[in-house]
Amino acid sequence: MWAMAAKEFRELSRDRRTVAMLIALPLLLLVVFGYAASFDVGTIKTIVVGPQAQQFVNAAETYPGSPINIVAVRPSDGLAEAEDALRRGQATVVVVADQNRPAILIDGSDLFGARAAVEAFTSLKSRSGPGTNIPTTLPTPQILFNPDLKTSTIMVPALAGMILVFVGTIATSLGVVRERQSGTLEQLAVMPFRPVDIFVGKVLPYLVLAVLDMTLVIGAGIVIFGVPFNGNPLIFALGAALFLFVTLGLGVLISTVSETQGQAIQLALMTLLPQILLSGLIFPLDSIAWGVRWISYFLPLTYFVEIARGVLVRGAPIDSLVTPLVAETVLGGLVFALSVLRFRRDLAPAGNEGRDKATAAPR
Repeated sequence: MWAMAAKEFRELSRDRRTVAMLIALPLLLLVVFGYAASFDVGTIKTIVVGPQAQQFVNAAETYPGSPINIVAVRPSDGLAEAEDALRRGQATVVVVADQNRPAILIDGSDLFGARAAVEAFTSLKSRSGPGTNIPTTLPTPQILFNPDLKTSTIMVPALAGMILVFVGTIATSLGVVRERQSGTLEQLAVMPFRPVDIFVGKVLPYLVLAVLDMTLVIGAGIVIFGVPFNGNPLIFALGAALFLFVTLGLGVLISTVSETQGQAIQLALMTLLPQILLSGLIFPLDSIAWGVRWISYFLPLTYFVEIARGVLVRGAPIDSLVTPLVAETVLGGLVFALSVLRFRRDLAPAGNEGRDKATAAPR
């Protein structure tokens, strides 16, 4: 028994990836759930517009415990500009401080921020009255884009991204590693194919599969759960294509550093879990402590969630999504370049070996 246990320990010590997963993954989950597992929104980004904008700002500042965080004051803007600011994702709340047409507009696509905003402004209204700077006629908050605050409205677009990560990363890495284990990758290396031809040929089926999966999820969400599609489909397609560019490259990159399918699954899970937990898919980014939140900005799913919710729910224009689109492009370029270089290096030794064998073979 002790001999078998010692043998198992020795084999485990040689498998560095498994040891790293057994040690690093629990620590990762502990840190993530300790600092990120929160639905509480501490600050609510707010823009104040209208002729009495400064008066409202002065009144709100008399309540330092309020989560309302005023990020911009625009006295010359009105109701139309307020709605446009929400559509572009510039804030969670826009207050129209106009005695003729006062309004409090809340972005319903930011589910937890919207709920916190309704509670904050309800509390603010309860403190209004004689002796305060807050008017007693503070309007009832109006929720745009997701008026019923339905969870499915914000989850379905994000789930499409999670499915793309699963197909692009796990399925692609397993497919390429399977070729290596079966020996067919060496056979492909000695054939008259360029490495880029093999690379694209391996990736293309998973690209088609991912597109079909995404179409099914979005279609089912619209038909079954009533998820709106308020934006331009071409903008959504562009964001999805750039995101697939990243995930497929990541899958190939994982396959180039994995010798077996088990190792590929381990590495894929270690890249998948942070994206699910830190991308804003489940927990709002504003509730994540900055010591962990910075990781979110290196995760491609963070930007796809922003694009998907912006296009589908708010109908955001493309100029308001430049930042996530550029971020996806940069990440995709880096990951794809690394994966192609690694893939070419894996093929080169196999190709040389095959050519050496062919040269040494008797005629």
